[in-house]
Amino acid sequence: MHIGIDLGGTRIKAVAINSMGEILEQSYTPTDDGDDHRWKQSVAAAVSGLMQKTGSTRAVVGISAPGLPNSTNDCIAFMPGRMQGLENFNWSAHLNQPAYVLNDAVAALMAEARFGACKQAKHAVMLTLGTGVGGAILIDGKPYQGAFSKAGHIGHMVIDHAGDNDVTGMPGSLEECIGNCTIAKRSAGRFTSTRDLLDAAAAGDTDAAEIWLKSVRQLAIGLASITNILSPEVIVLGGGITEAGDTLFQPLATFMDQYEWRAGGNSTRIVKASYGDMAGAIGAASFALSKQENES
Repeated sequence: MHIGIDLGGTRIKAVAINSMGEILEQSYTPTDDGDDHRWKQSVAAAVSGLMQKTGSTRAVVGISAPGLPNSTNDCIAFMPGRMQGLENFNWSAHLNQPAYVLNDAVAALMAEARFGACKQAKHAVMLTLGTGVGGAILIDGKPYQGAFSKAGHIGHMVIDHAGDNDVTGMPGSLEECIGNCTIAKRSAGRFTSTRDLLDAAAAGDTDAAEIWLKSVRQLAIGLASITNILSPEVIVLGGGITEAGDTLFQPLATFMDQYEWRAGGNSTRIVKASYGDMAGAIGAASFALSKQENES
């Protein structure tokens, strides 16, 4: 059996899946960030609970977490400012089960690559559009983490060199252009969420519509750049902002027609993610499954 844990700042999501990706059991637990003893024990309790419910005595565990994993995916090696006690923590020893750790955006991609929107794709990219903009890369059917496990931080690509610096110091990044974290700034304080902005645009607010279309245009420029650099078969978009549906995907397709270089008539498919709330946990379990397959 394969267990996936999505360790977020608010909730710990746990899932047990079989080799077909079918959910056998799942659970939710408050994280209680700030007390690492409690949330580490909560993870252990979640794993134990899933094993009891499925009647399993052994499991391989995948853990999706913020930060950068080490080169062997044994732990999160770098996570400054949040979730104290996460860095360099040995999960295999703590859980007494084989455990593999990966970045949360990479975990979401693994769910889509193995069971979801980019199943069977060899080359794919995923972006999560929410408070910020996360990303992950699939090359030859495997997650590409790069030197220092930093690859895939697509939200920090520069779109506007004259824009404000983001949390990494990059000016005018994609995250600054479309992430919920900057909606108040982009709307001169009128809106606090993308949902509020879109509601106003739907009600006929031309300024709100203009702000939204500028953000979608900048997203298209970023995606077109990705197609030039990585040439993926498919780009998967997930996260709360994609719940805008056609209000996002229709103008995005129009802008991609304008910006994407389609050599030989080839274009990259852009699709919405299949998985929502449990994507990180399912992807972590998928990663553990693939690790076990590669080692057997």
